[in-house]
Amino acid sequence: MPLPGHVYLVGAGPGDPELLTLKAVRILESANIVLHDSLVSPEVLALVPSTAQCIDVGKRAGFRLLTQDDINSLLVDAAQRHEVVVRLKGGDPLLFGRAAEEIQALHQHGMRVEIVPGISAAFASAAAAQISLTDRRVASRVLFTTFSRSADARIFSGIDLSPDTTIVVYMPGPDYGDVSRWLLDANLVPGTPVLVVSKTSQPDESRHTTTIAALATLDPLPAPALLIIGRVASQSPDHADAIKWLAQNAPENVSQDRIS
Repeated sequence: MPLPGHVYLVGAGPGDPELLTLKAVRILESANIVLHDSLVSPEVLALVPSTAQCIDVGKRAGFRLLTQDDINSLLVDAAQRHEVVVRLKGGDPLLFGRAAEEIQALHQHGMRVEIVPGISAAFASAAAAQISLTDRRVASRVLFTTFSRSADARIFSGIDLSPDTTIVVYMPGPDYGDVSRWLLDANLVPGTPVLVVSKTSQPDESRHTTTIAALATLDPLPAPALLIIGRVASQSPDHADAIKWLAQNAPENVSQDRIS
């Protein structure tokens, strides 16, 4: 049996192949086998040589093709058979990518592992909208999270969501009404701006500006999508709208009445 190969967990970025790192491109072009997420763009997959085997291990519309244990086993098996194995993940491998479980499984079998970072959708979306997630005039910190429909999930438990917090919600799912109620239950102001970005950096990218309360009436945008929530989400390059919103929604002017 050949010596174990080298496994690369590679960030595919948000979709535009020009946003890949040079190292990611070099590794993709030398891959023997690529295990990729379903939402990795066709343009990025086009960089994989025709001689390499490509396996889709992601999910579509909530249907998972393989369990995480299945993926771990495939990675271990691939590393035993091939010299260059690529686990290609959308965005950055270390942000909501289950990379820790794959790294652990590979290490347990003595496999060589290397992480190649990628541009996360949050930063690509902010760049597309020309907003700063930490504009010092209106925001001082950022919270990255995902939306969970579990009744037991209390994502914001113990977290002080002050008005100067920018919240980025990955994987909002097919019902924005659920997300709206989830955010309102966290005592966020109903009129807080929300920027919804779909397929950022890709040719069919779309964006929509709304509020937490009005989010419930918005038809979901195509996946992958995310939400940028907070004062910075006015989508104005110079943030004039955000500054105006801040003035109108200062604590002394904000009603604490909830919208159900």
